[in-house]
Formats: sequence, C-alpha cells, structure tokens
Amino acid sequence: MHLAISSDMVSYMKTTVEISESLLEQARAVARREKTTLRMLIEEGLRKVLKEKERSRQEGFRLRKASFKGSGLLPHAGEDSWERIRSLIYQDRGG
Repeated sequence: MHLAISSDMVSYMKTTVEISESLLEQARAVARREKTTLRMLIEEGLRKVLKEKERSRQEGFRLRKASFKGSGLLPHAGEDSWERIRSLIYQDRGG
C-alpha cells in the first residue's frame, strides 16, 4: 500500500513530558471514560490553556472598580494642587 503525503498535513513531534503519577492516573481514567487517547486529552488541555493565556495577554491588565461613596472633590478643591488636596484629605487624621 502506498500513502501519498501532502505538504499541508499536520506534523507531529514525539516528546517526553514528566508529570506526577497521580495526575497521569487521573488523565488515563478520563481518557478511558471519554473513549479517547491520553495524547488527545493532553493536546486538548494544552489548546485550552494556550487559548486562555492568549486571551488574557490580548485583554491586558484590567483595574478593578475601587470607587466608594461620596460626591467627588470638594468645590473649593477643584483647582488646588495634589499637595493641597492631600493635605485636605488627611487634615483631621494627623497626616
């Protein structure tokens, strides 16, 4: 039998991965239960992790909302310097 190999076929690389025995046993059990191979399960997991990390990298840092109740700056503090605003914030706190 002769197989024609196309240049657009997926290539595979054999490699060794060291993982804990308990994790390997869990993975084998899932592979058996889902009627798949350990290789396919590992590839699926890697794809998910890589996709998640890429999404995180693209989204960048997101600052959590940390606002609090209040009505903003006091009317007379709007044009003051940051040093003056800081002194107003801490004036009754010993700062």
